[in-house]
Amino acid sequence: MNNMIPKEKLSAYQRWEMASLGDTPKTASQAQADAQRAEAERQQMVEQLARLREQALQEGYAAGLEQGREEGLRQGYADGMAQSADASQRLQQLTGQLAAEIGRADEAIAADLLQLALDLSKAMLKDALAARPEMVLPVVGEAIRYLPALHQPALLYLHPDDMPLVQEHMHDELTKGGWRLVEDHHMERGGCRVETATNQVDASLQTRWQRISAALGKPDDWLA
Repeated sequence: MNNMIPKEKLSAYQRWEMASLGDTPKTASQAQADAQRAEAERQQMVEQLARLREQALQEGYAAGLEQGREEGLRQGYADGMAQSADASQRLQQLTGQLAAEIGRADEAIAADLLQLALDLSKAMLKDALAARPEMVLPVVGEAIRYLPALHQPALLYLHPDDMPLVQEHMHDELTKGGWRLVEDHHMERGGCRVETATNQVDASLQTRWQRISAALGKPDDWLA
């Protein structure tokens, strides 16, 4: 059996040659380099995107913080002004109330001081009359001279203990005026009462004291 193929039946062919072993490492190295470069570029892009994102977040945060701070300042200022106005109004109210309280306190203190002065004056006058009974003389003299034209009978009422003193020091004046002395056990020492047919003068201590205290706006009873 002939295994030979006739020449005319052979078609064109390409010669196969074994590739050089050195070409394969070069291609793999290049591919690896390209892959590394692509990875580096991708990583760089990722990092850049991360930086841009972080920058955007920081800028947004800063802008928001500034806006919030400004709004907070405006709101805080508005709140502070409102609170200040409320506090000022409250202070004015308290000041007015305090002034009113001080005014009332001053009035009360003045009234108390006046009452104290009257009480002290009353006590001093009583002590003075007890120590100096002759103080009744000018009172009697003023009372009888208050009625220059007298109509009989003319009566002078005195405390029994004041009678001798008045008779001793004012005998001539009383006799000339036609006065008749009358003991009055209800009359306090240091006072007197003058009566004629048409007039009367009450110079008792109680009446004189009531006139003085009433003039001071503080009616006060001599016997209180």
